[in-house]
Order: sequence, then structure tokens, then C-alpha cells
Amino acid sequence: MTVTSNLWRVSSSVDISAPPLSAGGRFDLVIIGGGFTGLSAALEAARRGASVALLEAESFGFGGSGRNVGLVNAGLWLPPDQVVAKMGEAAGNRLMQELAAGPSKVWSIIERERIECEATPNGTLHLAHSASGLQNLKDRLAQGLARGWPLQLLGAEETGRRCGSTAFHGALFDPRAGTIQPLSYARGLAAAAIRAGARLHERTRVTRARHDGADWVVTADGYDLRSRSLLLATNAYFDGIDLGYRPAIVPVSYFQLATAPMPEQLRTEILAGGEGCWDTALVMSSFRTDRAGRMIIGAIGNLEGAGGTVHAAWARRKLAKVYPQLADLPFEHAWRGKIAMTGDHIPKIVAFGPNAYASFGYSGRGICPGTVFGTAIAAALLDATENGLPVRPVPVHRERAAALQGAYYETGAVLSHAVQHGPLL
Repeated sequence: MTVTSNLWRVSSSVDISAPPLSAGGRFDLVIIGGGFTGLSAALEAARRGASVALLEAESFGFGGSGRNVGLVNAGLWLPPDQVVAKMGEAAGNRLMQELAAGPSKVWSIIERERIECEATPNGTLHLAHSASGLQNLKDRLAQGLARGWPLQLLGAEETGRRCGSTAFHGALFDPRAGTIQPLSYARGLAAAAIRAGARLHERTRVTRARHDGADWVVTADGYDLRSRSLLLATNAYFDGIDLGYRPAIVPVSYFQLATAPMPEQLRTEILAGGEGCWDTALVMSSFRTDRAGRMIIGAIGNLEGAGGTVHAAWARRKLAKVYPQLADLPFEHAWRGKIAMTGDHIPKIVAFGPNAYASFGYSGRGICPGTVFGTAIAAALLDATENGLPVRPVPVHRERAAALQGAYYETGAVLSHAVQHGPLL
């Protein structure tokens, strides 16, 4: 399938650009990558009075930040008990505490910086696609309530009323969460960072970064920037900088299709509260609407790959099954992005050199982790302390057979989406 257009680029109300790098200089912090993590770090550093330069090879939000579903979620994909099992009690609870406050941090930045990004803090619905999915939600509810989270389990009837579909067995409602126009949020962060004094550059490709014993020397477009600290914030879009280091991730594609705006009557019946949704299926699907009333459906898979036609046909059938009233509404936009997964589904901060961090592995939940990690890393690098970081930095992170793991996800998505009869996953 030909990926026609990214809705977020068409509908973004934030118009900002920054010139390519045209001179060298010395800074307190240099950031490579202009997504949620890098832009949040630039904003925090500038607000602290530091000199900061951000270098983006394409445009702000070009990568996963501008291709995101736009769900402002608290926490990780993993249930809380699994996070603790993987990280240990203290480290796991620390990370979950930081990410539980993630939506609040995002909403406060949006309000403080007056970012026009269709912010809708009306919660999210984790939808049970089956009886086993409902049991999974009950387990998540118990684990969340034990940690003081304000979660609510909804029955099938209330779930149907809220989402406008009878296809689900129930839902876990998180009132802390919500939706945004993700590219507008990224661009709004960029505008706020510039206002705060950060020096931001688009269409500036970093080719090399090295530590000369005193500073980091970052080379981009023939210019050298010197800095005491360095943040690599490219996540799934690292493209081969001569750095002596390469983030180890499992690359996974996620695609989305958006319909034409729904008729006004259906907008009052389908997700009228503006909640964002995703389901409990093994090959997860997401549903949400935007301010114009478009239905946006997404799932794991590469629309630009060999399975693109299969994924697109699945999306049409899935939409008709969940929302029969939208069965004939045409798709007007289709796009995909790359997610940086880790084998244990825990985000990583790698200390790959003196005063240098790489942050990655949000496993599809880029908005809150990107904001939280970027802000915390800027503070850590400027203050020369790791105490405020959401996870403990490690000197190295490896993924075994990362490319094969990525192929496994894509193959599983294609096989699942190829099902023509019976219940859709």
C-alpha cells in the first residue's frame, strides 16, 4: 500500500521551522534529535539558563514523535508487577512513580507554554477484546489500585456507551490520561525551547561526535560544536552517526489510517468524550478521534512493506467490525512510524561516554516517557547527578538478534491481519 499522507502533518496548527546550522559554537549541552525527548530536554535546559543546541536531521517531530497515536498514557505496556519483577522493587516502583506523573507533566507543559495541540485530558480506555482480555484488565486494576492509581473497571454496557461499540467485554479507564495532536505537541515544545533561549536547527545532519578529553565535539554539516554534555535522542531513528556507539533496539513498525470526518450524529455516539483507546489483543489495535471527528485506527505493522496491502485490508475489516456505522467511511490518510522496543520492554538510559546519555526504548509510549526522560536527563547532565533520573543509567545495553526480533513482530502482524474469517484479533 502507498502511504499517502500523515494526518498530523496536514492538521497541525503549530507552524514552526528553524534554520540549518550555519556556525560552530560552545554550549553546555548539545542534543541530537528533535522529538519528544530531545525537545523536552532542550526546553528544560534553556529554562535553567543553560546554553543548549539541538540538531535535527529532518524537521521537528519527523520521527516517531510526529507519527505517534497521540495517547498520553501513564505507565508502561507492562503490568506493574512485571515491571517490579524485571527491575526490582525499588527501581521498578521509582520508574512507575515517575511515569504515573507523566500525563500531569505533559498537561502542565501544554498549559504553561500555551501549546495548541488538541489536548483532551479526558482519559483513556484499555478495551477488553475477549473474556481473557477482561481478566487481564482486572489484574491490572488490582495492581494499579494497590499503588494508589485512580483506575476504574467498566462493564461491557458502560464501555459500549463510552466508545460507541458493542465489540468489547469491558474497559479499564484511566482518568489521568488523554489524547493530543502529537506533532503539534512536538512543534510546540520546539517553539517553547526557542523562546527560552535554546538554539535549534532543523535539516542539520550530525556525522560525528567524539570526546577530546575535555569536551564533546559534535560535527554537523561541516561545523563543530563543543559541549560539556551530550544527549543522543534519536530513539528508533538513529541513522549511523560516527559516535563509537549505536543504540541497541528492536525496530517495530506501527501504522495508522484516518477516515474522513464522521457525520455530526455519529460524533455524538462514538467516543463522544474524546477518550483514546487500545485493546488487549496480542496484536494490539488503537482507536481514537481527532478534533475534526476523524476516526483513527492503528496497529503494529509496516504499511510500506510487503504486508502493506494485508494491513490496509485488515484495517477496513476491523473498522467495520468494531464500528459498523463507519463501514463505508473512506480512509483519507495513512502513515506509519518506527517504534524502538527493548527485549524487556523497559526504557533505557545508556551512559556511552563522559557526560553523555542516550535515551530510548519507550516501546510505543513516546509522549510521557519522552517528556519525563528528556526533562530529567537535561537536569542530570547540567547538575552532574543521576539522582533524579527515572532509571539508572547503564554503560551498555545489548539486544540479541534485534533485526530478527523486529521481523518476528512484522511477520506476526501480517499473519494476524491476514485472517479473513472468524474473530479479528
